[in-house]
Amino acid sequence: MMSNQNSTLKKCCVFFMLLLVLSSCKENYTPKRPSYFRIEFPKVRSYTTFDNTNYPFSFEYATYGRIQKDSANTEEMLQHPYWFNIIYPEYNSKIYLSYTPIDANNTLDKLIRDSYKLTFKHTVKADYIDETPVRGNNPHVSGILYDVGGNAASGVQFYVTDSSRHFMRGSLYFYAAPNADSIAPAVAYFRKDVEHLIQTLKWR
Repeated sequence: MMSNQNSTLKKCCVFFMLLLVLSSCKENYTPKRPSYFRIEFPKVRSYTTFDNTNYPFSFEYATYGRIQKDSANTEEMLQHPYWFNIIYPEYNSKIYLSYTPIDANNTLDKLIRDSYKLTFKHTVKADYIDETPVRGNNPHVSGILYDVGGNAASGVQFYVTDSSRHFMRGSLYFYAAPNADSIAPAVAYFRKDVEHLIQTLKWR
């Protein structure tokens, strides 16, 4: 009789130990709030000069960026010889730059209208678009800088001109799904590089 009682007691102990082990394997899951990777930007900005005599302008750009032709297509390069990008490989971003000489086919009014249309294509995703008049440190450089808020593909765009011969348009893009919260610090940081480019721009 005592043997049966001991056997039953052992079985009960084993059963409760199994329950304890199984219950300890369950995790209490608490949903985490969305978060984004912290991006470390250079604390000290340094710039170098783009001064290719084959181009009708010069300007300064950040040393952590590099110049890249906008297209490898020979026909497109012949059609738009002054279109190129400043790319920032470490930050998955670039500034598209396109220069167009003002002439009978590309009047100032047409170029401004085209620039306006390209910027306001983003109104579908944008919360707002603010326009700020800008002026360079050098003569005959002025235009408009657009801050595009919300989940737009490009958070900063601009055009500058001398109103008679030169017209340049630029836009800042990131290689990432547009998310205003995640890229806001990067947009704010690179906006200053856009401002510096405008301030140091010189026409030839």
